[in-house]
Amino acid sequence: MEHTTVIVKKKVKMSNPVLIEGLPGIGLVGKIAAEYLIKEKKAERIAILYSPHFPHQVVMQKNGVVRMLKMKFYHAKAGGRDMLILVGDVQAATSEAQYEVTGKILDYFQSQKGRQIITLGGYGTGKAPPQPKVFGAATHKKIIPRYSKGGVAFGQTRGGIIGAAGLLLGLGRVRGMHGICLMGETHGGYVDPKSAQAVLLALGKILGIKIDVAALAQKADAGEKFIRKMEAEAKKQGELAIEGGAQPAPRDLSYIR
Repeated sequence: MEHTTVIVKKKVKMSNPVLIEGLPGIGLVGKIAAEYLIKEKKAERIAILYSPHFPHQVVMQKNGVVRMLKMKFYHAKAGGRDMLILVGDVQAATSEAQYEVTGKILDYFQSQKGRQIITLGGYGTGKAPPQPKVFGAATHKKIIPRYSKGGVAFGQTRGGIIGAAGLLLGLGRVRGMHGICLMGETHGGYVDPKSAQAVLLALGKILGIKIDVAALAQKADAGEKFIRKMEAEAKKQGELAIEGGAQPAPRDLSYIR
């Protein structure tokens, strides 16, 4: 395999679909949210993307069989709307690879006559907020009011949007598409289902669909307890370091993937 390839498993006729991306990134916020959406809406896998830009390894499965690293496209209908949901094992590692893989994703989406893109991810702050905010960054200023109705906060983030979550919007705009990146506020050092829950609730409001997050809420509660425990331990260690004359290194996790 010399180039990134999309293999269509099932042809589906879509009408004005929205592409929802949730690939691995900070806090695994986007991945958790997208995979939960697939399960909750009983989405069907319709295409697979393979690329030589993914790590040179295979995944060993519980049944003893290996498989290639891949990205997967799922289709679901909700609220009368076609959704094309993208999830995957990994992202491409280099800038050139990211552009090539993102281009293939957009080619496939464009073949379905899609124009709206919503990418999901985490915005790392180094803190675990009790109630995570959902920040947004849009492709066009004129569409911000439309997304603000979903409780999304604009203009409160800084830095770059790394990987597919950013490039899909940037390259999509070049192709005449529009959309937004939904960023769940998260610590950045832990897997964060609570932030994913906040992102899903915002997504539901934006698309005008109901997403039952009850099952995810249970994971969010367990995850929050773990984070609080780790924060308490880190604070304790930091106090011990200061008493010993050392200053803890500053942390800046304010970026999104």
